[in-house]
Parts: sequence; C-alpha cells; structure tokens
Amino acid sequence: MFKITTRKLVSSFIASIAITTATLNAADSYGSVNGDEITKQDVNVALRNANVDFESLPKQSKDKILDQIIERKLLTQEALDSGISKDKDYQDALSKLKEDLALEVWMQKEFKKVSVTDKEKKDYYKNNKDKFVTPTMLEARHILVKTEAEAKDIIKQLGKAKDTKAEFESLAKSKSVGPTGPKGGYLGKFSEDKMVPEFSKAAKALAVGKYTTTPVKTQFGYHVIYLDGKEEAQSLSYDKVEKNITNMLLQTKFREKVDANIDSLRKKAKIVIK
Repeated sequence: MFKITTRKLVSSFIASIAITTATLNAADSYGSVNGDEITKQDVNVALRNANVDFESLPKQSKDKILDQIIERKLLTQEALDSGISKDKDYQDALSKLKEDLALEVWMQKEFKKVSVTDKEKKDYYKNNKDKFVTPTMLEARHILVKTEAEAKDIIKQLGKAKDTKAEFESLAKSKSVGPTGPKGGYLGKFSEDKMVPEFSKAAKALAVGKYTTTPVKTQFGYHVIYLDGKEEAQSLSYDKVEKNITNMLLQTKFREKVDANIDSLRKKAKIVIK
C-alpha cells in the first residue's frame, strides 16, 4: 500500500516538473495592479499549461487571461487587507503549503541528479524491441447484418459480381445495419487492437482486395469484411524512440531512488500508528 502511495507521489511530481520550472523562473511583467506586478508566473498559473505560448494567443484570449489575473490580484489584495494572514486557518494552510512546496522543490532537485547513459538506453532498446513496434494497420469496410443467413446471402451475391468492391459498397448501403452503411461500409484505417478480436483476426487474414467468404460473428452481429489496405507492423528505429526511452529510464531510476530513500528513512524513524 505504501509503495503505491509513493509511486503516485513521484508520478505527480514528474508531471508537474515543466510547469513548476516555468513558475519558479518567471520574470516577465505585463503590467501591475495597485503596484503588484503581473508576471509570467501569474500568466502560467492562469494558463494551467506550460506548453501554451501566451505571446502567440489572439489578443482577445490574452486580454481575457489578463482580466482573470487582475480579478485574482484584486481579490487577493482585499483578502490580505482584511487581516486574513492572522487567521488560524490561514496559518495552518500556509504551514502545510510550505511543507508541500519544500518537498516538491527538493524532489525537483533530486530528479535533476538522476542520469542515464547511452549504453543503458541502447541496452534497454535491444532487450525490449517488442515494445517499439507499430501495430498492423488495416483499412477495411464491412457489411453488418443481424443473422448468419443474411450474411451468407450477401457473400453469394459478391461471388457473382464482376466488380466486387463496387458491389460490396452497394450492398453495404442497402443492407448494412451499422452506421457505416451509407459510406459503403467504410471503417477507415485502424490498428488491429482497436476492433473486437474476432473482427481483427478475420480482417488481418485477408489479402488486400478480398472479402471474407464466411460470416464473422461478433457481439454486434454478423459481418462480411472487405480489406482495402494493410500496413504490416514495423519496428521503430532507436533514433525515433531514444527520447521516450530516456524519459522512461529517468523516471524509473528516480522512483527507485525515492523508494530506497524512503525504506532507509522508515528504518530510522519513530512511527506511531493510532
């Protein structure tokens, strides 16, 4: 149970690194409210996303964000002027905030101490190549009917057609009960794991330009499937996944470091559970 809590803490910290860094290094000024500067930090907090470039936003959006900051500063000044800083609830909340901030800043500094070598990254790639494969992509259309007899009848009609694809599209429009019927049964491109297993298995087994000669049963009914295209699974090169591997190994090492630190601290600590 404690390990799970620790991992959630670390994961939450890692997710907040970018916005925390932007906030701590803020310096730009966009104006002031009663002498209180409107800084880049204020803008980042209002945006709630460190990846959004405030300067590239339309003037209307920028004005709206600045208005929100102004309103917040006015209310904050009103709260401080009321003497809220002497209130016990405020003091308790401030104490807790200081603890949380101390932990977050410390963890940020500890995270920067973690590093991974080129050898570690390449070894991970070599030993986990199955994780860096794009799935098989299928492009298909289908005719969905309620009974097996209907599906078999459609297959017979396709067997007599001179232009199989044109006939398939026509039958889909007139007989398919699914939402893709009006589009000739077209499902678009999808990875094999995006469809129910029975459907994906049957579609993947087809050659391009062919259709299933036996009905495919799923929880939705009976399908006749036509394969428009197929892109086989491909292994991603090391260069394409290096950044992802780096981030993953850094996070893993950091979690291990925090876990080890906590184990050590627990052995020394006097912990009382009531």
